[in-house]
Amino acid sequence: MKDVLHVGCGRATIEKMTPGFQRDWREIRFDIDPGVEPDIVGTTTDMEAVADGSVDAVYSSHNIEHVYAHQVKQVLGEFRRVLKPDGFLVVTCPDIQPVARFVAEGKLTEPLYISPAGPISALDILYGHGKAIENGQEYMAHRTAFTVNTLGAAMRSAGFRTTGIRKYGLELWAIGVAADSASDLVIKLMADYLPSKLTPQGAVKVA
Repeated sequence: MKDVLHVGCGRATIEKMTPGFQRDWREIRFDIDPGVEPDIVGTTTDMEAVADGSVDAVYSSHNIEHVYAHQVKQVLGEFRRVLKPDGFLVVTCPDIQPVARFVAEGKLTEPLYISPAGPISALDILYGHGKAIENGQEYMAHRTAFTVNTLGAAMRSAGFRTTGIRKYGLELWAIGVAADSASDLVIKLMADYLPSKLTPQGAVKVA
């Protein structure tokens, strides 16, 4: 049985993760909010409760946009630190390029899609979910943003030797491998651990 650290799990469990994690994986839930009853309470900038090289994978959905730009390397470095030498990272975050197009078209507050938390607008993607922040969850604010190129550069700067990134709608999904790996391994990990129900847009970028 392999261990996956589910960072920023909220109330979600492994069943909500991508298909590759549905067999032979044990989930370790990590979140800033003790109210969601994670296995470990902590922040992405300081994951000291997770030992070095202790997990086979890290799964991070919509966390890295919640820290300031200068903290991104620190957060990704924490993900890198807790991975075993042959471990890998799955990370997803908003893709700011299509969001910027909606803003340029004057669609700042129009709903772009419906999430479990309700309608999401370009304003929510840029600055964080307004209703959650209004209700006192200030940690839901967004403080930075990514494109394919900036996400890949940030991951490599944090020690991920090989990365693969793909666009899905308004999101970026990426794989980061800590060890030196051939690009075909990363492409296989992308096929196994990125969403299967979403339609990818554009070519895979592997570096």
